[in-house]
Amino acid sequence: MVLALAYIIIAIYSLSLLLIFFYSLAQLNLLVNYLGQKRENRTAPKYNLLDPKEIPYVTIQLPVYNEAYVMDRLLDNMAQMAYPKSKLEIQVLDDSTDDSVQRTARRIEALRETGLDIQHIRRNNRSGFKAGALKEGLERAKGDFIAIFDADFLPEPDWLKKTVVYFKDPDIGVVQTRWGHINREYSTLTRIQAFALDAHFTLEQVGRNAKGHFINFNGTAGIWRKECILDAGNWEGDTLTEDLDLSYRAQLKDWKFKYLEDVETPAELPVVISAARSQQFRWNKGGAENFRKSVWSVVTAKNIPFKTKFHGVMHLLNSSMFLCVFIVAFLSIPMLYIKNAFGHLGWVFEATSFFILSTLILFVCYWFTYKSVQGGGFDRFVDYIKLFFTFFSVALGFSLHNSIAVLEGHMGKRSEFVRTPKFNINKLSESWKGNKYLTKKLSPNTILEFALMLYFLFGMYSAVPLNDFGLFPFHLMLFLGFGFVFLKSLTARI
Repeated sequence: MVLALAYIIIAIYSLSLLLIFFYSLAQLNLLVNYLGQKRENRTAPKYNLLDPKEIPYVTIQLPVYNEAYVMDRLLDNMAQMAYPKSKLEIQVLDDSTDDSVQRTARRIEALRETGLDIQHIRRNNRSGFKAGALKEGLERAKGDFIAIFDADFLPEPDWLKKTVVYFKDPDIGVVQTRWGHINREYSTLTRIQAFALDAHFTLEQVGRNAKGHFINFNGTAGIWRKECILDAGNWEGDTLTEDLDLSYRAQLKDWKFKYLEDVETPAELPVVISAARSQQFRWNKGGAENFRKSVWSVVTAKNIPFKTKFHGVMHLLNSSMFLCVFIVAFLSIPMLYIKNAFGHLGWVFEATSFFILSTLILFVCYWFTYKSVQGGGFDRFVDYIKLFFTFFSVALGFSLHNSIAVLEGHMGKRSEFVRTPKFNINKLSESWKGNKYLTKKLSPNTILEFALMLYFLFGMYSAVPLNDFGLFPFHLMLFLGFGFVFLKSLTARI
């Protein structure tokens, strides 16, 4: 009975490691694509914005919900957009339920008096959440192209001129830009988030787009062809990541996406862990929901090659890697005791040691993405090593929280779209405390994260009597990661 249980644990552990390994190989292939990409933007057909006849009509959509701290900043930024007013419309899709509504209305009225075509669009309910707001705004949008910005994004005045020109190619359905981070250096938490997002916006987006594989509109800082949205079936609110959903439906209908790595759109990162939790939960659950919704369409599509299907499946499984990582982490301690109790199974542990190879592959991939944003050199590499292992540890600490999100997504459990509160914080001297949108409730997961911190402390201790220190570094990172998430969750309530 004990031996049978040991075999079951080994099988689950090995399968999770194998999936992680496949994911790392996909990342390695994206790195090859990224390093070998040809910059085709110079030769791509573009609108001539010096010719009034070629200037397209653009609608900017600003979906907002209770954004009192950043609304003035957002509206003032949009008013600075350097684009002919006769070809520009701004829609403030305001689903707010707090006192920010009146203040926003007054600011919009003042901007309208300057000659700006800006509309304040309100709904009676939040049906469909962000997707519902975008869909309703689209029904009355004047523009042929729809630019979308979340409330914390601050595009440069020439942003439209740098992006809309690529729609000269009638096959282009979306132009997406790279996110920047106005508060990257605020804390360890913001540096880790910036690190992860930079990897996505360099390695993954460029690596996929360079070879014609499916990428995703990132929900903001991009621009759609209105015809593409309608042809793909319009916005749908049945997943928490409506952007990924519509992106796949559009690309399955042969619309092309263009990603502009060199156009950076600055935004604000969550500065408190409860906000990061809500964002991570939404993204990871939405990823799993989209796997359920779209994977069969991708696998059976006759108009896309096998390699694009492979990368599409791995893309849709991105969030599920947290579940694999959590399984590997949780079972690593039983595996340590199985190895000690059943000597004849030692070969299994040699075979599964390629988890180290997966980590090494990710270490190399992320170095190139870090270097592309932060620069190279020995000092930068030393900084990178410290940041990578900090990121890796905290990502492990988030693995329980994100695994729950993934499981809910795969099981089809519906939940409300929980917005990420904004803070309008850029400097170390500024504090998030007192933000009225922050929840004071302690997540039930926090207690489990404390228990897991102690569990992996036990794993570290187990190395001593078993005289096996092979997993000690892994358990140390897990202990530190869950400890970081637990302590940050506690202090965020003070």
